[in-house]
Amino acid sequence: MVKIYVIDTNVLIQAPYAIYCFDDNQVVLPLVVIEELDNLKKSEGEKGINARKTIRILEQLRQKGDLLDGVGLKNRGTLRVEKNFVNIELPHDLPDDKMDNRILKVCRGLEDQNPEQVVLVTKDILLRIKAQMIGIRAEDFTTEQVEEEQYTGRIEVYVPEELFQNLGKEGIPIEAVYESDEHGEHYTPELVENEFVIIKADQSTKKTQLGRVENGVIKKLDYKKSSPYGVKPRNAGQYFLQEALMQPADKAPLVIVKGMAGTSKTFYSLAVGLEKLLNNPSGEYRRILICRPNAQFDSDIGFLPGDEQEKISPLMRPIIDNLEQLIDSNEEERYKDEVELQGKIEEIFGRNLIQMEALNFIRGRSIVKTYLIIDEAQNMTPNQVKGIITRAGKDTKIILLGDPKQIDRSFLDERTNGLSYASEHMKGSPLCWQISFTAEECERSILAMDAIKRL
Repeated sequence: MVKIYVIDTNVLIQAPYAIYCFDDNQVVLPLVVIEELDNLKKSEGEKGINARKTIRILEQLRQKGDLLDGVGLKNRGTLRVEKNFVNIELPHDLPDDKMDNRILKVCRGLEDQNPEQVVLVTKDILLRIKAQMIGIRAEDFTTEQVEEEQYTGRIEVYVPEELFQNLGKEGIPIEAVYESDEHGEHYTPELVENEFVIIKADQSTKKTQLGRVENGVIKKLDYKKSSPYGVKPRNAGQYFLQEALMQPADKAPLVIVKGMAGTSKTFYSLAVGLEKLLNNPSGEYRRILICRPNAQFDSDIGFLPGDEQEKISPLMRPIIDNLEQLIDSNEEERYKDEVELQGKIEEIFGRNLIQMEALNFIRGRSIVKTYLIIDEAQNMTPNQVKGIITRAGKDTKIILLGDPKQIDRSFLDERTNGLSYASEHMKGSPLCWQISFTAEECERSILAMDAIKRL
C-alpha cells in the first residue's frame, strides 16, 4: 500500500534532502510549510541555508510539473503541495492560528480520504503527541538515526597465553582473540579497523595489554610512554585517546571522542595540541583552532558587542579553564598570581597559536595544517558535522568531542546528533580513530565520578 507522508518544516530545515527519502510513496508538503520556508529563507546560519536549499529543490521540481498535481521524484515517488483542508474541524483546544495545527488539518483531511495511509513526519515531539491525540499516525525522521547501541571504539578480549607476548613483536591476529557469552562459550568478536583493544591473557587475567587493530592484526600502541605537555594517562581510555591524538594527521586525520563530563576529553586534546606546537614544534600544525557548537551555524551572534573573539569568549570559557591547568601544572601555586597566569594565556593567543571561532565562520573555508578541536560536538546536526569534516584541508586533524547524552539543541537526541552520526558512519574507516570513555574513567574529582554514577 502506498503511504502518504506529510512532512513538517523542521524535517526539511535539518535535512533538505528528506524529500527523496520516502521511496515510492507520496510526499505531501502542506502550504503552511511553504510559508514557513519563505519566512526562514533569510535567516542566519544553517537554518536559512537549509531553507534556501529546500526552496531550490522545490524550484527544480516545479520546472518539471505542477506541484499542486504532483511531480515525480527520482525514487519513483511523488511530491505535491497541499493547499486544501482549511475547513477541517479540529478539537476546540487546537486553535486554527497555530501552524502546527494547520499541518494537522491537512493530515486529518488526507486521512479522511485515504484511511490508514497517512503518516505525519516531524522532529517535534509535541506535534507527534497532538497527532496521536486525534488519531493521526506520526513518526520521527529516522533516516539520520543511528543504532541504539553505539560504537565505542574499544573492546575487551581474551587471548591464549602463548600469544599474549606477541603483541610487542608481530602483533596478534584478530582471529586469535575471543570473548565469552553468558554460558561461558567462546566466540570471535567482529573487530574493525582502528578499534582499540584491552587484551587479557586467558590463563592469567591480571595480565593486561593495550593495542589497536590495524590491517587484521592487533598491534601495540605507538605512544603509550608519551606524556604530552607533561600529562600522563591515568586509565585505558586516556591511553587510547593519547594514541589517537598523537598520531600524525596523515594517519589519523579524524578523531571522534565520546564521554561524559570529567573524562578529560578537552583537557587531553589541548595538551596534545600544545605539545605539538610548543614543546616539540615539528611543524605538523601551524595553529590550534577551537570551536564549540554553542556558537553554532544557526546562532546569530551579531547583536553581541565587540569583535568576534569578544562575542564568543563566554562560550569558550571552559577552554580557558583547561588551558589554565595546562599552562601551570602546579596545582598549589597555579592561582596565587592570577595576573601572571592570565598573561601566559594571553601570550598564547597573542602569538595566534590558539584561535577560537564560531562555527558559522568556518563554512566555506578550507582549513589547512590545523589542529581543529570541535568541543560539545553532540550539539551539531549531521549536516553540520559533514560540513566540518569536508572542510579539512591538507595536514589538518579534526577532533570531535562530546557526550551524546547531553543534548542542548532542539530536535536532536542521542541517536540523531552529529557526533553519533559521524561515529556510526565513519566506523571502520582507516582515517578515523574513535574512543568512548566509561563512567569509571571520570578524572575530574571524586564528587564528579560519584555524581555520574548516581544522578
